[in-house]
Amino acid sequence: MTDPVDYAVRVRRLTKRFGPVAALRGVDLSVPAGSVYGFLGPNGAGKTTTLRILTGLARPTSGEAQILGHDLSADGAAARAQTGFLPDVPGFYPWMTAEEFLRFSGRLFDLDAVLLDDRVRALLDLAGLAGVTTRIGGYSRGMKQRLGIAQALVNAPKVLMLDEPTSALDPMGRRDVLEMIASLRGRTTVLFSTHILADVERVCDRVGILSAGRVVAEGTLEELLAPRGGHLFEVEVADGAERLEADVRRRAWCTGVTRDGRVLRINASDLAAAQFEIPGLITVLSVPLVRFEMAEASLEDVFLDLVGGGGEAA
Repeated sequence: MTDPVDYAVRVRRLTKRFGPVAALRGVDLSVPAGSVYGFLGPNGAGKTTTLRILTGLARPTSGEAQILGHDLSADGAAARAQTGFLPDVPGFYPWMTAEEFLRFSGRLFDLDAVLLDDRVRALLDLAGLAGVTTRIGGYSRGMKQRLGIAQALVNAPKVLMLDEPTSALDPMGRRDVLEMIASLRGRTTVLFSTHILADVERVCDRVGILSAGRVVAEGTLEELLAPRGGHLFEVEVADGAERLEADVRRRAWCTGVTRDGRVLRINASDLAAAQFEIPGLITVLSVPLVRFEMAEASLEDVFLDLVGGGGEAA
């Protein structure tokens, strides 16, 4: 049966070992063509290792990976010809201007002079750097990241991979980079790694969550945030949050509790029982109640539930 979804990137059972250390432990992911895909995970989960394999900078220990239908082990050159990549710490020639740098990059791909003129002009507009004559050495981190994305697009790749593109940027720099990424939706498939939940919520169509070298969840934001066999309550108290948490955890219907100061987020398998017993516990414990309400799961809730203590891989 033909798969109705056109995937630009497919990875199956991908593993990578560095001596005794297993960095990837059977990664599976599917990136639809034209989508903006967020590869989310804590530091050390294996995101960079996966991207390095997909871009040909490292070899897997085992498993399969395809880009635009090209198997990386058999036809890696064809895949790389249609892939752009921005590493987490891109390098630039500081004495060049943005236009000079893009022209230099385009000549490496042997682009026709007329085509290169048009492409450099379009990419400078996309990066918000048109008319900027300052040399790259004087750029802010955000300007460099935007230029780096433009450089990764100079060969008009069908797939663009970005490793932590908003890391260490100030709020305005992050906004500008995310807007640039979002503008590519539908034209270029974007796969970007990050540990910043808000970035994923803002621009991604689909998300893969990586933990300790394995993809523990994958889907649209709506799919990941859908109730997973439970109900979520948020309880705010003026005092006694620790005592209330301890009692709630002992209830048969409680499947998890997180506490942030005076606010408890309580997962319950039995809606009716939780609605009846939580107010009763508050009364018995004489805990002054500020707020008690049903809540919707956030990406942070899902991430912490799935990842827990974080990653351990390289």
